[in-house]
Amino acid sequence: MERSSPAPPGVSRPLDGIPRQRAPRPAEPPAGGGPRRRPRVPVPFTLSYAAVLVVTSWVTAHLDPALVHALHQGSSTDVAHLLRAPVLVLVASALWVAGGILSPFTLGFLLVLGALERRLGGVRTAVVFLVGHVLATLATEVPVGLAVLVGHLPDSSLHRLDYGISFGVAASVGALAGLLRPWLRWPLLAAFGGMLAQDLLSFTDPMTGWGHLIALATGIGTWPWVRRRAAAREPRAGDVSARRSA
Repeated sequence: MERSSPAPPGVSRPLDGIPRQRAPRPAEPPAGGGPRRRPRVPVPFTLSYAAVLVVTSWVTAHLDPALVHALHQGSSTDVAHLLRAPVLVLVASALWVAGGILSPFTLGFLLVLGALERRLGGVRTAVVFLVGHVLATLATEVPVGLAVLVGHLPDSSLHRLDYGISFGVAASVGALAGLLRPWLRWPLLAAFGGMLAQDLLSFTDPMTGWGHLIALATGIGTWPWVRRRAAAREPRAGDVSARRSA
């Protein structure tokens, strides 16, 4: 009887008696090897928008005042412009900072929109900002147009200068509060809402004051939607454990 010799290491002997080489295991990539990914900008929408505001604020501070006034007037969301080119002025009016780059709303813009974008992403953050900006603008300008129509306000009210980011920031504050823990949510709303109420009671600019409160309420009204969107972006527990074990 012919006796088969044992197969050398790494070689398997099948039933037909012909030795076959086992397929080598693929070499594992060295630790830290492979192409490196460029770090992503965490809040691209906020930073890009902030860069635009820096440019327009520089224009406001350094160009001829008559030209700056003409640019502000052309971007104003007054009744006359809303009737002629509503989309254009609603977008253009949000490219300026009333009070300049050192306005408190500028700091609020960076902090609030940055925090909101980290939780929702850039597109949804832009939606929250735009919805608050548009709804608060219409809610304050439409009554002015109706008051002029029935004779309670002069025709000059149709050209009331109105521009800036404050409505969008107020809506973003309201939306962000819905994503915070209660111990931080309610003090934030109380402090910000109290500041807006104080501005309204000072009667310096009642229409803008009401617009800020309407924008804040608009942001609060987005809580169900922003909470669903934020929860959908959070990694699941199984995904996190799988990534850690990999």
